[in-house]
Amino acid sequence: MVALTSILSWTSLITLVASAALPEPSTDIDVFSHGPKKPQPKCKQVLKRRAWHKLTNREKKSYLDAVVCLMNKPTKTKLPFAVSRFDDFIKLHQLQANRIHGDGWFLPFHRIQMARYEQVLRSECGYKGAQPYWDEPRDAGRFSTAEIFDDEFGFGGDGSGELGGPIYIYIYGLRSPITTGPFATYTLHTGPGYKNIPHCIWRQIADIPSSASAQQWIDRCMALSTYAEFWPCVENGIMPGSTFPPPPPGFLEGELPPWPPGNVSVFPGDGEFVFAISPHNGGHVGVGGEMGNPVSSPGDPLFYMHHTFLDRIWWMWQKKDLGRRVGDIAGYTSQTPLDGKWVNATLEDELDMMGIGGNVRVREVMDSRGLCVEYD
Repeated sequence: MVALTSILSWTSLITLVASAALPEPSTDIDVFSHGPKKPQPKCKQVLKRRAWHKLTNREKKSYLDAVVCLMNKPTKTKLPFAVSRFDDFIKLHQLQANRIHGDGWFLPFHRIQMARYEQVLRSECGYKGAQPYWDEPRDAGRFSTAEIFDDEFGFGGDGSGELGGPIYIYIYGLRSPITTGPFATYTLHTGPGYKNIPHCIWRQIADIPSSASAQQWIDRCMALSTYAEFWPCVENGIMPGSTFPPPPPGFLEGELPPWPPGNVSVFPGDGEFVFAISPHNGGHVGVGGEMGNPVSSPGDPLFYMHHTFLDRIWWMWQKKDLGRRVGDIAGYTSQTPLDGKWVNATLEDELDMMGIGGNVRVREVMDSRGLCVEYD
């Protein structure tokens, strides 16, 4: 279990985490285009995303095999240091970390990232099902015993070996690589953080911070009425009227954010950073290791289970006042000023997909029905 001095790896680093077949959009309307989307695109089929624990073992194995397939396919984007198709999705996140966290793009960007990942698993690796999500409240406070870490029908277990020693060993994951499950032998080429150093997927599962995934912390976000209030609550546990300390000056200018970040406390004023209890942080910090790094966290395939879970939370919140909330966006377009300026997020902002399909406008991903997906 991680000591309290390192459980805020995520939040402190980024200001701050039988299914129907995937629909093939009709040829007359492209759901990934920049054009008008009225009426909603016609879906040949609607993909129903379900919780991992509700899948059969055969369905789980089919999904895991598709991810391994992605890891064995060569890059298509040819972004710097990308080797595999799986790397393409890590680069998409790594190269834009400052623009997709701590701002209004956080939920829209990750929604389309999940959709593109789902689409590529199906179109390039023969996956027939939906992108599942991890029902994290079910395992909150006890990630270490969650069935999703099963060696055969899950994502493999915790990292092995003792932590400690020189900080570079801690950073590069040489002390706690996963050694079980379908991804134990995979070599990442992106990360940790902004580095691009070949290394194994590593984890440092911690039950205490995983309690931030409990239903009570979701419920307090669901009770909020505007996106300007909702997304900071989901991402970093920031409630209306509360504040959160920004990263130190120059924090994001280096090649790799400090790791671990220094003294951390769950009590304001006792440490350099305060552990922010939120659904986003619960999954990232609770799994730890690769997932605990805000820049290169897609290096652990659990990233997609976690962010699909967060997307479901957003969609459930939107459905409470759908007509208004599918058009409700707020915040800035980056977590630090760009060229000395803050820019307000709008529905017309373009999200850069870096060659994994075409770019999209924020308004095109605000309604999950426009992506031909639904949740159980």
